[in-house]
Amino acid sequence: MSVRRTVLPSGLRIVTEEVDSVRSAAFGIWVNVGSRDESPAVAGASHFLEHLLFKGTQRRTALEISSSIESVGGEMNAFTSKEYTCFYARVIDTDLPLAIDVICDLITSSLVSALDVDAERKVVLEEIAMRDDDPSDLIHDLYAQTYFGDTQLGRPILGTTESISQMSRTSVFNYYKKRYLPQDLVVAVAGNIKHKRVVEMVEGALSTDGFLDVTGAPVIRANTPVKKSAQKSVGLIARTTEQAHMFYGMEGVARHDDRRFAMGILASALGGGMSSRLFQEIREKRGLAYSVYAYAQQFAGSGQIGFYAGCKPAKAIEVLEIIRQVLADVAENGMSHEEIERAKGAVRGSLVLSQEDSGSRMSRIGKNEIVYGHVMGFDDILKAVSKVNEADIREIAGTYLTKTPTLALVGPFKSTTKFEKVLR
Repeated sequence: MSVRRTVLPSGLRIVTEEVDSVRSAAFGIWVNVGSRDESPAVAGASHFLEHLLFKGTQRRTALEISSSIESVGGEMNAFTSKEYTCFYARVIDTDLPLAIDVICDLITSSLVSALDVDAERKVVLEEIAMRDDDPSDLIHDLYAQTYFGDTQLGRPILGTTESISQMSRTSVFNYYKKRYLPQDLVVAVAGNIKHKRVVEMVEGALSTDGFLDVTGAPVIRANTPVKKSAQKSVGLIARTTEQAHMFYGMEGVARHDDRRFAMGILASALGGGMSSRLFQEIREKRGLAYSVYAYAQQFAGSGQIGFYAGCKPAKAIEVLEIIRQVLADVAENGMSHEEIERAKGAVRGSLVLSQEDSGSRMSRIGKNEIVYGHVMGFDDILKAVSKVNEADIREIAGTYLTKTPTLALVGPFKSTTKFEKVLR
């Protein structure tokens, strides 16, 4: 099992991982564009376009696109993040040529017709409404908006009701033609495949209408510090809910920071599972919440570490104070050897188990290539995790858990005054 990489003259990158012990193949095209690349006028265009590319090409209708993969028992989907978009399919290895042909067709030859734009606009607006009806989902967009302000990273991936309602077919189509270029694409394939054959098939499928008849170099997103507007301390969406949903976070390490491995372990030790510090303090010892978790997130030039809890509104202040007390203790005293080793084991185990299927392997190599410009060896990742020690955790906790915090709240609160007092 090895990862191989080919860069075509157009700047297109093709990375593969051969796994001859499986009978499946996962194919993905990663596009170096996400919501942070949008201007306010086209907020949500990356995600809107993700939907639209499935609506029809010069060769296939929307039904033919979906039925082609489903008729061979495969699965096909796509997702959009703040920094990239991915279209993927997972099929039996003998059906890989079909998956390549269908996904590449979406990338090069989608029609993005005015009728489809108007029809899919309604679908995206329903998706925004669904997000708004789910406080445990909405809280994350509110946190980003509160922390980053009205900036590319602060705006929601879905866009807003206003931006989607007003977006024209011309705007979306021009965005498609400007951002979906070979130099911005990574093709990732994992499973029972051969690298040379994959390269040949991809070149053939993407050569439609001269798509690859350009010269370019791979585009890697610059790791420049993110500019953000004035940070608010508390963001609130008042809702008549049975639970108060809160997300408490602060600055973390950026994507290219080698300390990201230590930050991931710190997040795991604080809120990565049932044995984590916050889960034990908030749920197990006091029964104040059902769901408690933490995660570290990295972008190019920025990062956060954050903590979620859902609890009775009357207990929100108490839960917030516990979170702050735990973080203050870890920032000052670090964590025990046992806690760190347990978190390292959890991270290692999760990484290994996530590589048990071709789809997960494709995602790993595709994401690594699109954001770093190379694929870090799996054993190298495990070694980096293993090297993290108590001093590393103490250093990163002392540096970042003491940063100015931001709190997002969704719940039946009339004001943020009492929460602001806790944060002072």
